[in-house]
Amino acid sequence: MSSIRTSRRATATLAGVATLGILLTGCAGEDAAPAAEGGEESFGDISVQLSWVKNAEFAGEFFAEENGYFADAGFDSVELIPGPVSTEAAVLSGNVMVGLGNAISAGSVIAEEGAPLTIIGTTYQKNPFTILSLEDYGNIASVDDLRGKTIGVQASNQNLWEAFLALNDLTLDDVNTVPVEYDPTPLFTGEVDGWFAYVTNEALDAQLQDLKPVNLPFADNGMPFVAESLIVNTETLDENRELLKAFLVAEIRGWTDAINDPQEAARLAVEEFGADLGLTMEKEVLQAEVQAQDLIVSADTAENGLFTISETLQEQSVETLAAAGIEVTTDQLFDMSLLDEVYEENPDLLDYAG
Repeated sequence: MSSIRTSRRATATLAGVATLGILLTGCAGEDAAPAAEGGEESFGDISVQLSWVKNAEFAGEFFAEENGYFADAGFDSVELIPGPVSTEAAVLSGNVMVGLGNAISAGSVIAEEGAPLTIIGTTYQKNPFTILSLEDYGNIASVDDLRGKTIGVQASNQNLWEAFLALNDLTLDDVNTVPVEYDPTPLFTGEVDGWFAYVTNEALDAQLQDLKPVNLPFADNGMPFVAESLIVNTETLDENRELLKAFLVAEIRGWTDAINDPQEAARLAVEEFGADLGLTMEKEVLQAEVQAQDLIVSADTAENGLFTISETLQEQSVETLAAAGIEVTTDQLFDMSLLDEVYEENPDLLDYAG
């Protein structure tokens, strides 16, 4: 699976926002299943678009289903639809109620198409993009180390790569950028110095092959933006707040379990939800641990709870978009009011560390 991982996410949408235009004329949002009047709340069936295949990246959703949190929240069923697809298109078409994407892709569609999309929370406080190199070849440990190096970048990630360079006062003249596909073998065999990669994927492949990976994470080098974010149609946010709040409660409970039990998170991916994918426990445990320790939790989540996005991080995400030539405001992209209400009504959810 790792060989095609980098084919999606942020800049795939930058290259194709025009394809979403037809969705904005009549399918921007379909009516959600209404809550039952009186008695216990019931929200019927909903679908969630995942951004990738069913691996440990979605352990929180797996726990929420396995441990009955979705059912407890009032959902008859929650269908987890694997990617990769355009999350934004899936949400705009009304095919799903919630989609997992990121601030770059959602922001680009909002800015270029006027799409009625809103991020209501995020799983990853830090995005997983990185320039991966090897200690014995390339060894790109700092931005300055990029100068004069040959970096393999996939076509779908070219815009994001150029934005990363610009934010670090570099240009395409300072590095040798070569087009590559998605299999990182050219890096592992020394054909290039660095590779546009993910800390939860190709970097783990290199680690498991004892290749001494060296990461230059975008989030720590001038390009912080949120990822695995919960994206909804703005109309759904306006008209189905209680449904979305119930969904957030189940998500928070599921991700609390995932953070505290990476072994079970990996098992659910390998043996149950992704049983047909040929996943390995070794890599899935590593991914569950890396994302739990480095991407999902932060000083902000310790104070404000999982899925919250601080004002600072919202502004940083918008600044990253601006560097890629995409103008959007924080108010256009984010709405944290649902999470504010969820934590006010369920203060026990703040204690995700147990």
